[in-house]
Amino acid sequence: MGIASLVLGVLAILLTMFTAGIMGWLSILLGITGIILGIFGKKDAEDKYAQAGLITSIVGTSISVLIYIACIGCIGLMSMAA
Repeated sequence: MGIASLVLGVLAILLTMFTAGIMGWLSILLGITGIILGIFGKKDAEDKYAQAGLITSIVGTSISVLIYIACIGCIGLMSMAA
């Protein structure tokens, strides 16, 4: 489960960075799924990738949430100026 968590975390980060927050909802879902898998993977003592997967999933989710909120704020400000 650690490798799956790592892959989902990296995908969340890449999807956030290359789509500029447009697919933020998908990155958030991938990151949350990666966090859950990372937590389950840490219960297994032999899984070395669980900690890295947990960290990348948390980073991917937090970056995605921040950029998604910033995009919503920018759209809201543009609609108020018009």
